[in-house]
Amino acid sequence: MRIGVNVPNFGPGTHPEHLARWAETVEGLGFELLMMSDHVAVTPDVAEQYPAPFYEPFTTLAWMAGITTGVQLGTTVLITPYRHPLLVARMAANLHQLSGGRLILGVGVGWARKEFEALGVPFERRGALTDAHLRTLRTAWRNDADYRSGQIPLWIGGNSDAAMRRALRFDAPWHPLRFTMPWFREALVRLKGISARLERPVPGLAPRIRLRLTGKPVDGPDRRAGEGTLEQLLEDLEELRLAGADTVLLDPYHGDPDETLRPEKAWQALAVVAAHRT
Repeated sequence: MRIGVNVPNFGPGTHPEHLARWAETVEGLGFELLMMSDHVAVTPDVAEQYPAPFYEPFTTLAWMAGITTGVQLGTTVLITPYRHPLLVARMAANLHQLSGGRLILGVGVGWARKEFEALGVPFERRGALTDAHLRTLRTAWRNDADYRSGQIPLWIGGNSDAAMRRALRFDAPWHPLRFTMPWFREALVRLKGISARLERPVPGLAPRIRLRLTGKPVDGPDRRAGEGTLEQLLEDLEELRLAGADTVLLDPYHGDPDETLRPEKAWQALAVVAAHRT
């Protein structure tokens, strides 16, 4: 099972020097994948959780491709309705080519209503727009030599049944985000049921979990996967592997923007995980 890292590309401590250190740390510790999130207009609903500066993922990943050699690069997740699909097709294809085939495009429908309004995109149609845009991406990559660079892997992000159905329709791994393990077990049952009803194979799994190591065990039903002692994290990773996860993405951001000013703590946690990988 591959393990990747969700690198914060936002917040008061985010600047080129820290982003370069993130890239060097993730690759240097042997993690297979480096991903980052997406927002275009940092409207109040976005800024409340992910304050400026917010580095745009395509341009930042292209820059990171030049300072890394083998780690895969990706989005967790690109908000699909925000950009014209042919623009995304070209940017993704170019980044895939320039990086030596290292891109994974994780996509989602988005949630920030005010950001949709600022971009002139109808919030209520975000699901239908995402489906239409993904069809356009696949067609452009398949049929237009100007976009073609091999089939770029897609991950379908989101915790809803609609996201599960989308993963099935597009034959792409399902990418659930920051969940509890009891929720994941129940969701996996739903996923298999939806797969059976649609008469499609169960999609691959590429979950994103938290990375928050503690000295004492974290108990209770609200414990997120990846929270707690190293032993709890390793148990979560093993359960996800046995469930069929090919890749797990670790998210070291805990919700306080000031964390971005002190990334060393996150790097230390990643070093601990890297030292105990099997």
